[in-house]
Amino acid sequence: MPRSAAFLLAILALGSPGALNAQAFQCSLPRSVKAPKVEVEEPRRLPVNGYTLALSWSPEFCRFRETERRHTRQCSGREGRFGFTVHGLWPDSGRSWPQWCSRTPMELAALRRNLCISPDAQLVARQWAKHGTCMTRRPETYLKVTRILYGGLQWPDFVHISREDDLTAGTIRTRFADANLGWFPEAVGVHLDGKGWLEELRLCYDRRFMPKACDERRLGAQDGKAAKIWRGL
Repeated sequence: MPRSAAFLLAILALGSPGALNAQAFQCSLPRSVKAPKVEVEEPRRLPVNGYTLALSWSPEFCRFRETERRHTRQCSGREGRFGFTVHGLWPDSGRSWPQWCSRTPMELAALRRNLCISPDAQLVARQWAKHGTCMTRRPETYLKVTRILYGGLQWPDFVHISREDDLTAGTIRTRFADANLGWFPEAVGVHLDGKGWLEELRLCYDRRFMPKACDERRLGAQDGKAAKIWRGL
């Protein structure tokens, strides 16, 4: 079966997702999008045996970027306030990340539809070129699947979690897993910066997009690692 067909069948088997959760507060889509330029690198074609949905905690990402022009949409506050945003959906081979598999250009109409879950057009275009081309032939399919996965998630109150005593990486992954039927803590990667602030969640899936235990590089911080969550206040 062609890779694009197998990819789409696997995600459709998840069923219809619910409405997108309010992680992009007051976000509205721009009327038009300019074509971002992406420098393509040498391909790394490897068999795909799973996927990772990387979710960036926007208050931490924007903490020192409020005035940067490139990140105006996400960080200025004029386009709304964001919670978790999609860094990318990545294919995994078990050994490394398949990358740069084709030079198929981004479709701007498809890109625009993802800008309330990934508010950086340059990032979306790069994620397609770097990762999505190793998963399916069309960017529209890649971005639709990303929206389906994101829209199927339930979000615990991370502002409340940030105030818990003795907060750890294990607490964060457990709170997320408890809020999402079928998920378990070992399938939730928690990535902290050097000072212990939450940067990303990395959700690990098997080839059928069912939760799968993360390997060490995707799991991130160990359960007992002290953690902090910046609230953007």
